[in-house]
Amino acid sequence: MAPVGPLARISRLGSGICRNHRLIFNRSPQRRGIASCIDPAHGLSDEQREFQKVAFDFAANEMAPHMAEWDEKEMFPIETMRKAAQLGFGGIYVQPDVGGSGLSRLDTSVIFEALSTGCVSTTAYISIHNMCAWMIDTFGNTEQREKFCPDLCSMEKFASYCLTEPGSGSDAASLLTTAQLKGDHYILNGSKAFISGGGDTDVYVVMCRTGGKGPKGISCLVVEKETPGLSFGKKEKKVGWNSQPTRAVIFEDCAVPVTNRLGEEGQGFGIAMKGLNGGRINIASCSLGAAHACVQLARDHLLVRKQFGETLSNNQFLQFKLAEMATKLVASRLLVREAATALQESRSDAVSLCSMAKLFVTDECFNICNQALQMHGGYGYLKDYAVQQFVRDIRVHQILEGTNEVMRMIISRNLLTES
Repeated sequence: MAPVGPLARISRLGSGICRNHRLIFNRSPQRRGIASCIDPAHGLSDEQREFQKVAFDFAANEMAPHMAEWDEKEMFPIETMRKAAQLGFGGIYVQPDVGGSGLSRLDTSVIFEALSTGCVSTTAYISIHNMCAWMIDTFGNTEQREKFCPDLCSMEKFASYCLTEPGSGSDAASLLTTAQLKGDHYILNGSKAFISGGGDTDVYVVMCRTGGKGPKGISCLVVEKETPGLSFGKKEKKVGWNSQPTRAVIFEDCAVPVTNRLGEEGQGFGIAMKGLNGGRINIASCSLGAAHACVQLARDHLLVRKQFGETLSNNQFLQFKLAEMATKLVASRLLVREAATALQESRSDAVSLCSMAKLFVTDECFNICNQALQMHGGYGYLKDYAVQQFVRDIRVHQILEGTNEVMRMIISRNLLTES
């Protein structure tokens, strides 16, 4: 099948979407549009605004109405994600010749921010899936790209990223999963921990040790679900991110064809880190979407909730808090978009900016969501109200894709070693 052009795929619903992107989270009788000072469309091109509208619309109509149910019942919404893939969201920054949308890192951030207003957990998984598809597209050969990418971009198949192990989290280069070459196969032994989609997905992008200690001994293999010797641990019970399963991925004499290796032996750690640079922007963008939704939820609650004979919006302390939330939201968005542009342009400051964005944005956006919950009072602690789910779902963003402590290490290393 000939690839569909990215803007044709992403913009096909654009004409039917209201320009003010009204969200469905508001529980008050009136619905209000986005305040101009926090409008995420500012600074975007007409094309970017168009697919941003598509993403907002999809979030409002296909994700937000089911967000609480997916969380409560721990449902992996496969069909909803396949609908998203029909709009081009399964391989946003994968090249069009293998079914991707061929968009930029900035475009991707805009889309993930919008989708996250409908469900952070589901969008976060979609972002991980996109990262895996990009890694195969970028580092795979022609045969690998043609074998894996079309099904990943359509989300007929789903992908998981396998780096973390029970004994190697932040110190990823110390991973112990081994891949011994025997003939035309690698024999994998070891396990991976906290794998998003684990057990329910079809393709596993696995970092494993083919050589000596340290990062230069690590290679990257693509492992397919039905491979003998591949198994999974129990489904983890989590605070948030409940619309995506998390399991250990276990390899016991798991034979993987040499033809499934991405790049050369010893290049795996570099591939993993390049994937994570984009992954950090993606997860920060998911935090942005949650914070954006929570600022609107808090504003709408203040305008209708009455105490001491007047609405909370007349309380100057809460006015100032809301102003601070909005300011941090916009500052976070600007930093994410600058980092995305730097990564797209392969600038020398890209790695540090990606780390800064992940550090600052996931911290500040969690604080925004938590403050929004506080503004709701006791209602914010009820699962009938979306704000609590945003708080639970984005808490983990300060931990994964490299903890925020590791982000500080990367940034400070750059500051102290450059002349």
